[in-house]
Amino acid sequence: MATVEKDSVSGQNTTGHEWDGIKELNTPLPKWWVYVFWATVVWAVGYWFMYPAWPLLNGYTQGSLGYSSRGELSNELEAQKKARSAWLSKIEASDASAIEKDKDLLRYAMAGGKIAFNENCAPCHGSGGVGVAGAYPTLADDEWLWGGTLADIEQTIKYGVRNTNKDTRTSEMPKFGVDGTLKPEQIAAVSDYVVSLASKAPAKGSAGETVYAENCAVCHGEDGSGQAALGAPALNNQIWLFVKGSKDGIAAQVNNPKHGAMPAWAERLDASTIKMLAVYVHNLGGGK
Repeated sequence: MATVEKDSVSGQNTTGHEWDGIKELNTPLPKWWVYVFWATVVWAVGYWFMYPAWPLLNGYTQGSLGYSSRGELSNELEAQKKARSAWLSKIEASDASAIEKDKDLLRYAMAGGKIAFNENCAPCHGSGGVGVAGAYPTLADDEWLWGGTLADIEQTIKYGVRNTNKDTRTSEMPKFGVDGTLKPEQIAAVSDYVVSLASKAPAKGSAGETVYAENCAVCHGEDGSGQAALGAPALNNQIWLFVKGSKDGIAAQVNNPKHGAMPAWAERLDASTIKMLAVYVHNLGGGK
């Protein structure tokens, strides 16, 4: 049995335990610590009664105050909804061009459009509309496949491109090589001509010009300026989506073209959000 004795130096009783001549003192806890401890116990008991605390089989104790963090969040969201409703009602009642002319509405639409863009469009078109080479077009310049006016952009966002919506924008470049419309030497010639078009030095009188005039000009224009109504891109500049402007890349596109697609966002987003998106995209890099 341990022998309790008083320590001669500190005056404290020992616990009776001793290891290698070292005796353990039985030092009591500081009174302030004990008071704080019991205060937390009292606080905890009070908390149990006032706030949700204990899980039950079919729920939990509600607490006398009836508080819940979920309820608090719902109240905050409702308050935000009411604060936004005044702006959203104005946006809903205005067309996109009127929104751009109203400085306050434009500021709100740009902020809301940016949020909607980051949530829905950025995964393909990139942050800020920088696009992805070989897959998704850039929206931060003034080169548009389906037109860059506010009305054009809003139409494209609403109904998308090459999807199942009945109002979708749709067009398809023929498979000139796969379908046998053009021979390999004709594809090579027209590819050379498109390279010259993009370099602002069209190869006049070449075999490629003849092939281009007979097969491509109807959509892309005689001068390669493109045709937004058909989604036919301009070929008289160095802006490329699926190819890098090389002869081989152009030839591959002529032989068996790639086509992009875009969802009809009118099936997923409300009218106000689509208008804000149209305004945001229109202001990204030079909407017409």
